[in-house]
Amino acid sequence: MSRSPAPALTVDRDRASGSVLTGLLSSDLPRSKVLTVVLLAILLMLATTPFVFSGSQPLSTAAKICVFIVLVASYDLLLGYTGIVSFAHTMFFGIGGYGIAIASERLGATWTSVAVGLGTALCLSALLAVAIGLLSLRVRAIFFSMITLAVASAMAVLASQLSTITGGEDGLSFQLPYELRPAFRLLSEPVFGVAVNGRLIAYYILFFATLLTFLLLLRIVNSPFGRVLQAIRENEFRAEALGYRVVAYRTAASVLSALAATMAGALMALWLRYNGPDTTLSFSIMIDILLMVVIGGMGTMYGSVIGAALFVLAQSYLQVLMDAASKALAGVPVLPDLVHPDRWLLWLGALFVISVYAFPGGIVGRLRQAEQ
Repeated sequence: MSRSPAPALTVDRDRASGSVLTGLLSSDLPRSKVLTVVLLAILLMLATTPFVFSGSQPLSTAAKICVFIVLVASYDLLLGYTGIVSFAHTMFFGIGGYGIAIASERLGATWTSVAVGLGTALCLSALLAVAIGLLSLRVRAIFFSMITLAVASAMAVLASQLSTITGGEDGLSFQLPYELRPAFRLLSEPVFGVAVNGRLIAYYILFFATLLTFLLLLRIVNSPFGRVLQAIRENEFRAEALGYRVVAYRTAASVLSALAATMAGALMALWLRYNGPDTTLSFSIMIDILLMVVIGGMGTMYGSVIGAALFVLAQSYLQVLMDAASKALAGVPVLPDLVHPDRWLLWLGALFVISVYAFPGGIVGRLRQAEQ
């Protein structure tokens, strides 16, 4: 006759599983049932996209969401947790992409080239972040923002003009290591109807790199170092009076944020097998990052996941949905023209303006507030 587990053992097991989850999330739980469900849904969607959705567009959309989760989370470390408004974030994003592209194009399609490109890009980003931080973080916030904007603009111009190195406006296309190419087959038979080829391997490298980087950033903002950053954001003069070197902490935060953004750029280049000024250095990407941080919720980290997922999905499928709506409303006065797919950017902007007014603290902030 089987016996049910003792209540004490069941409680201990629940506590153990809860402590594992708490440790994995650095004791920063979502603190909202709805938010937890949404985050788990996004995680499940990204983990199973290759097996659930057919075609190349869903896979490319999921890969772009992964890249922007890292990029937006790295910027949230600066803006949401430290209070630094920087416009140079896409510069580090571009350095990561160009590091992989230049190394792979010059040294060949090998794992060594990828490692050299990533390592060089991370070192260059760290040096630039230290230089910008030490030279500029002593000035007022608005002047620091203008300095970072000037540096980012100079980098974009430099990338466009150094055509012999960066490919100029055309950018660089390159080959990946053989194990990441579509022709490579890890298994001879499909798994759940999906071929386990190099493209699938590249996607899961992207997925797990995103997951690990996000958890690392979450650990950083919930460490004593992260608490000091939040204290500096709230009142830098009081933090300075307590003995914390504000410039040193802000510079360290800038370096960590730059390294994560560089990783995002490298992941983007690996997925696209291409990098150019419009792909990683465009100022429009900087605006998109700001929108994702604000919509998701500044200073939450989880907001980067929701903001990136919503924004990329809207960019990828809003035009398709509007085209279907326009055809469905054919014959109705005015409405088909209003929802014409050519006007998708107008409606995208309107949707995000409305979301900012509806969720002034971001989606994460509103969901947490609703359950308090």
